[in-house]
Amino acid sequence: ALVLLDELNIALKYGYLQLDQVIADIQARPAHQHVVVTGRGAPPALVEAADTVTEMGMTKHAFKAGIKAQKGVEF
Repeated sequence: ALVLLDELNIALKYGYLQLDQVIADIQARPAHQHVVVTGRGAPPALVEAADTVTEMGMTKHAFKAGIKAQKGVEF
């Protein structure tokens, strides 16, 4: 099973969720469940708890060409 916590790091940054509780919940997941967390600025404690950390960089984005955020893509 796969759980995607899209933009979780932003929710943590603004204090909508408690980091310690999020880490505890992720660590308590079933053994067959994988969790993917997205968003900029992952807290160091979350990075430390992760099995894998990947940083992505923008090469090309529609916004740079004047295309506004699109429903279903950016939000």
